[in-house]
Amino acid sequence: MPLFEPPVETSSRSRHLRFVAGALVVLAAAVLYFAFRYYPEQRAAQRFFDALVAADTNTAYQLWKAKPSYRLQDFLTDWGPYGYYGPVKSYKIMKISSPNGSTSSVVVEVAMSPFAPMPDATDAEKSRRTRVVTVWMNTEEKSFSFPP
Repeated sequence: MPLFEPPVETSSRSRHLRFVAGALVVLAAAVLYFAFRYYPEQRAAQRFFDALVAADTNTAYQLWKAKPSYRLQDFLTDWGPYGYYGPVKSYKIMKISSPNGSTSSVVVEVAMSPFAPMPDATDAEKSRRTRVVTVWMNTEEKSFSFPP
């Protein structure tokens, strides 16, 4: 290559295509992150509420991973078929979010109904018995608790 020969110019079109491709990769990564960031917690919550829908309170209690002070009888008083939140025949996970400043817990908001399938909003009689419950989940051990 002689000293006075100008360098080979790359076309600006290929530079633009590389920029657009890089921007699309970053955008796709951001979309995937926000779509799946609470996926493990959602699966754990689904397993817990599926056990309640199946009336398998022993499995649900094991998935709750209660502290020693929260016995099975206390759990049944809350979640059993005649408990405060029961019977649970259908549910819908409405929202999973992380409380401000928390890195080890998420808040799970669930609409629960004593009717199967989940009643429509147009069915006022059944919809009024649907209740929204908030439970906290420890993200490391996937244990549940009531909000403080």
